[in-house]
Amino acid sequence: MTDKNDKLNLWVTETHKDIVSMGFRAEETLFSKISEYQQVDVIKTAGHGGMLLNDGIVMVSERDEFVYHEMIAHVPLFTLAGPERVLIIGGGDGGTAREVLRHMTVKRVVMVEIDAVVVEACKKHLPSMSGSLDDPRLELLIEDGVKFAEKCNETFDAVLIDSTDPIGPAQPLFDKEFYENISGLLSDNGIMISQSESPFYDPEIQRSMFSNQRPFFKKVHIYTFSTLTYPGGLWSFGFASKGPCPIKDFDPGRVKDSKLETRYYNPDVHRASFALPEFIKNDLAGLIDPVPF
Repeated sequence: MTDKNDKLNLWVTETHKDIVSMGFRAEETLFSKISEYQQVDVIKTAGHGGMLLNDGIVMVSERDEFVYHEMIAHVPLFTLAGPERVLIIGGGDGGTAREVLRHMTVKRVVMVEIDAVVVEACKKHLPSMSGSLDDPRLELLIEDGVKFAEKCNETFDAVLIDSTDPIGPAQPLFDKEFYENISGLLSDNGIMISQSESPFYDPEIQRSMFSNQRPFFKKVHIYTFSTLTYPGGLWSFGFASKGPCPIKDFDPGRVKDSKLETRYYNPDVHRASFALPEFIKNDLAGLIDPVPF
């Protein structure tokens, strides 16, 4: 007989490429629903707070989501001087929108999320991320980001592709045609940020995506950050631009003047995230540009 005060030993485990697994102790299922696209779950964990999973793959946890969301948003927006219009593709948890909307120069954010169930789950159970989805500067569209990019006539200073792994509905977000369409939506000095997987486990995905981006952007870079909840603990974003350099065009004074309080991002982290280990440089040789430190 189990004492009523004993906790059940329940674990949620994600296996990546059948070579590595990460497990999280689950205390309670808060949300579980099959959408048109995937299985969406939010669980309460013992050490990472609320956690969103799509098809059993960890998307975000309350413990470390600030790292991902600060790095996808602040690196491009502080590289630019006074960005006003931002497009987010994906990002149904709302964390990327939250960080973008902290920039007072931003006047309009369009967020295109394919799965309404993800938004529903996060609004109910992850309010620390999703609270900014009601900001009047944000227009939330529940539709396919690939089709949106094909038909959109607006111009944006930054496009942030907050996607899942390149499987299922996210697969076309890594294709050459999609990057060409995104390039057409950017202003003359626009920046595109793309979720670019694990440098340890996914170099073949990175080589494919940067090869697909290369024809449409003047500069292509990769930058890294630490994570508690993604396989390997080291993750990355792609930085592609019509011209701006993430180092030469970055002014630390913009960060100071913004008075934003951050938990991971700062000017030193901004610069250091573009300093790459040799194995990443070698894996992506010829596909990414050197950064002028």
